[in-house]
Amino acid sequence: MKINTSDIKITIRPDAPAGSVLKDVWEFRHLFYFLAWRDILVRYKQTLVGVAWSVIKPLSTMVVFTIVFGKLADLPSGQVPYGVMVMAALLPWQFFTNILSSTGNSLVSNASLVSKVYFPRVIIPMAAVVVALVDFFIAFALLIGMMLVYGVWPGMTILLLPGFMAIAVLTSLGAGLFVAALNVKYRDFMHLMPFILQFGLYLSPVGYASSIVPNGWRFIYSLNPMVGVIDGFRWVLLGEKALVYWPGVFISVLLSVVIFILGLKFFIQNEREFADII
Repeated sequence: MKINTSDIKITIRPDAPAGSVLKDVWEFRHLFYFLAWRDILVRYKQTLVGVAWSVIKPLSTMVVFTIVFGKLADLPSGQVPYGVMVMAALLPWQFFTNILSSTGNSLVSNASLVSKVYFPRVIIPMAAVVVALVDFFIAFALLIGMMLVYGVWPGMTILLLPGFMAIAVLTSLGAGLFVAALNVKYRDFMHLMPFILQFGLYLSPVGYASSIVPNGWRFIYSLNPMVGVIDGFRWVLLGEKALVYWPGVFISVLLSVVIFILGLKFFIQNEREFADII
């Protein structure tokens, strides 16, 4: 059989825009579902306590922070029990760190798949968000139980919870796309991320209220996008009892969009090299 090469057309075009990439993700949505479900199963496979790890981690951290910051340091928590205030902040922080850690290592963990089969590579880090969502809702059930015990009731503000979750997703996924692309070339990022996240835990108002930061430093402090997210979560769940620095929330919204767009663009620009390097 002879092939007429004159009938073959090759189109060379620049890197695909983000809209085109998201369209490709939708076309490969069945693969997205498969990877997400596989990651959920793998996360809890051959573990003694299974999904309870999603509760043990924030619960133990809450106890330590309550003792250190609430009892020993005697930091204020307003009208909210210190443990509830900390847990309301641990939920978005754990959600952020789970997405960032999973997406950052996702390409390396799926090296055999990346090097053999074609599909939009961004599907792999995006699937990690689903696993983080499962952990979030398990830990959220623990927070609801604590709020019932202490008699803390959320108001209508809880309807804005998905909005603050979206900000956390954009921030963590955007940063995770950066790390995932860099991690393919420089595996040092795999070892560097735990230190960065541990450092960020104390730079974010998780174990304390952001209101203790002097007013002259609040704007600079809010350049950490998770500050506005955590304050927003507390306000959504605890109502007027949780003070919010609204300029910080607006900064978080803006930074989350910028980080996601830049992270996605950087990922797309380096995507063609993943199969050769990994």
